[in-house]
Amino acid sequence: MTNDDDPVLDDPVGQSLGARHAPLARRLGRAATYLPDVATFSSVSTDPGAEDWADLAKLLGPGAFADMFDCPALPPPEWEPVFSLEGRQMIWPGTTRPGRRPGPEPGTGVTELGAADVPEMLGLVARTEPGPFWPRTHELGTYLGVRVNGTLVAMAGERLRPPGWTEISAVCTAPEARGQGHAARLISALAARILARGERPFLHVAETNTGAIALYERLGFRTRRPVTFRGFRTP
Repeated sequence: MTNDDDPVLDDPVGQSLGARHAPLARRLGRAATYLPDVATFSSVSTDPGAEDWADLAKLLGPGAFADMFDCPALPPPEWEPVFSLEGRQMIWPGTTRPGRRPGPEPGTGVTELGAADVPEMLGLVARTEPGPFWPRTHELGTYLGVRVNGTLVAMAGERLRPPGWTEISAVCTAPEARGQGHAARLISALAARILARGERPFLHVAETNTGAIALYERLGFRTRRPVTFRGFRTP
């Protein structure tokens, strides 16, 4: 088995909740989910039985949203489907760092974001819709942003963290700041940081987001496998 076939990437949510993100997890049996306001992702392992789905339903509560990310198994029929979206998982090939510096570059406005920046981060997410982002999502890892005249116009950060890997996510740029290379610079800076600590970057993208896929491929990412993102409502 090559590192590209690392099975932890087949259940990145469960692997993250059981390791680096355990302090941010709620668990019942083999079912696990993130704390409220951190993330909505849940896991029942890659081979769940009826008891695992029942445990997740108890964990979340009746009528709750269960974001199953790319769980290969479907829940019992009484779980109401909410959405289904085709996408792909992309990985950084090897351990060679990208050709940009790993930290914020002088004069570019790149800065590390934290709790004090959450209102602006949520505002940017509302404008650009890069995917799920909540008031405590920034606790999952490092988030970097670009400011122009003091205003946050682009950001990207670390989300799922299965052993040996870190996902780059929440890549977004305000409409008025697009076409200036902000996303490429932020992704490269994050990838360099991840590689510097001995891990490898990966990411997920919707199949319809052809512009993002083209950018990731230009930066050096390659497709590992197709994925189907699904969400359900508990009975």
